[in-house]
Amino acid sequence: MHPKEILSEAKILYSRRKTLCIEIKPGGEIVIKAPKGTPKAVTERFVTAHIDWINKNLHKIRAREEKAGGQKPYSAQDIRALTLAAQRIIPPRVAYFAEKIGVSYGTVTIRCQKTRWGSCSAKGNLNFNRLLADMPAWILDSVVAHELCHRKFMNHSRRFYSELKKAYPDYARRQKWLKENGALYLQRAGRI
Repeated sequence: MHPKEILSEAKILYSRRKTLCIEIKPGGEIVIKAPKGTPKAVTERFVTAHIDWINKNLHKIRAREEKAGGQKPYSAQDIRALTLAAQRIIPPRVAYFAEKIGVSYGTVTIRCQKTRWGSCSAKGNLNFNRLLADMPAWILDSVVAHELCHRKFMNHSRRFYSELKKAYPDYARRQKWLKENGALYLQRAGRI
């Protein structure tokens, strides 16, 4: 797309922020966030300077959406089945990885999360997205290992990733897979 096309289609949001930024949402919606009072010419130069990044990411989104084109949205029945499957599958994987990592944990809850695959509270309670039950087992395992490593480090420091690589050596592959495919699952669930 040409910068003028982008500017004509984009949603421009003005706020108290200090810098300009561009966000591309699922479906290819372009949002430009700008400080209040930003002149149109400054926004145009910013878009022109980032045109390659914008087009590359629009292309990625369209390719993902084409890939998902053959997949129908999850029905209410599908969601119930995924919830039951996740409740059956995830707790044993949590127990397995907790022992492997050498940590304890609190409750395990299956949720309908909009953007997260899992989370770990300071008390050790774990939450997992029920859509994990529809993903490859190695993705589910990597999310479980990730959250349990937060029992040792409640951050994403080098020490956290070092611990995670011990528990799940192929973690980088998981990150790439979720980045490329995770939005498809959320889209099918109507979460994005």
